[in-house]
Amino acid sequence: MTPRPRLGDRIAAALAARDAASTRRVRRRIESREGAHVRIDGRELVNFCSNDYLGLSQHLEVVSALQEASAHHGIGSSASALVCGYHDEHAALESEFASWMGYERALYFGSGYLANLAAMQSLLGPGDLCVQDKLNHACLLDGARLSFCDLKRYPHRDAEAALRQLMSEPDAAAILATDGVFSMDGDLAPLRDLALLARAQDALLYVDDAHGIGVIGPEGRGSISVANLGAREVPLLVLPLGKAFGGQGAIVLGSNALIGHIAETARPYLFTTAPPPAMAAAMRVSLRVARSESWRRAKLISLVMRLRRLTLNEGLPLLESYSPIQPLVVGDNARALAVSAALEEEGFLVGAIRPPTVADGQARLRITLSALHTEADVDALAAALIRVCQRFSVEA
Repeated sequence: MTPRPRLGDRIAAALAARDAASTRRVRRRIESREGAHVRIDGRELVNFCSNDYLGLSQHLEVVSALQEASAHHGIGSSASALVCGYHDEHAALESEFASWMGYERALYFGSGYLANLAAMQSLLGPGDLCVQDKLNHACLLDGARLSFCDLKRYPHRDAEAALRQLMSEPDAAAILATDGVFSMDGDLAPLRDLALLARAQDALLYVDDAHGIGVIGPEGRGSISVANLGAREVPLLVLPLGKAFGGQGAIVLGSNALIGHIAETARPYLFTTAPPPAMAAAMRVSLRVARSESWRRAKLISLVMRLRRLTLNEGLPLLESYSPIQPLVVGDNARALAVSAALEEEGFLVGAIRPPTVADGQARLRITLSALHTEADVDALAAALIRVCQRFSVEA
């Protein structure tokens, strides 16, 4: 009789494989944070790997709203939304986002990951089709897998390939899903082309705008506003709040029918405790600040262009991105770790991103900028990048 495989042996083998491939992940403990600076292991570093694009996670009004609402509502919602965990603050947040983005209805989730799992699982099933960009975030892919639909992935930003995949199953109910701004490359999806072909194929276009909302477009309305699209062309829009808005959770926007169906049938919504009402209150204030303080977006884009000018002039291999995400592809996993460690020695926290987050051979530094950074921070980082890349022979 063949002995049963032991999970402990499997775990040990997987760990050894990660060590051999330089893909092991280690959590870094943040001891304190002030502005764009963090303290790790007793050292102060300038943080260039945070998604706090507008600096709102530390905004006094946002923090005060969280504290005041916690004092009033408590620290938790106490139940799932459909039992007794749905509060006035949740409803107000949903209403403000729906009005701002021009959608009929919104639904607040505890995270963007949960929101994407919920929407996919609720809307799709066996025999249906989901067509996705190959560089979509993991939660979009996992959501499609959870639904047991047929998942097809097209080459990055290739709208013609997306059309062919939709046409391959003309009798299946279909969703065409994409990131608005891609989290590892920092580029934008071809949303106008995708909207046209989705309409031609009677597919629902679904956009996750985690890295675009609050950052780009008029009033920070994100990638769909850059493409001059709205609720008609993009019937389902997911807006995670952990990046530009500096908090926690996600808003799903759609028609009354779509959002009502998700609210009543999505397992990740039905069977989890609702987000704290105090966080919803803080996110309402964050939305108002993001809309009114346009200088934050202007400063952010100015810093992005400054970093690109300083580094590209020296031949550094930054990918073409005009978002706060500035990827510098190194290729080899071990070298990416070495470059990241060398930058830390110079006082900068820049994460090394390796497979499976990116494809094999595409290990990189994922540099992210924030309105909290100064021009001096960016100049110093650029100088350090040039020195370190020369030292490790990283070039275009």
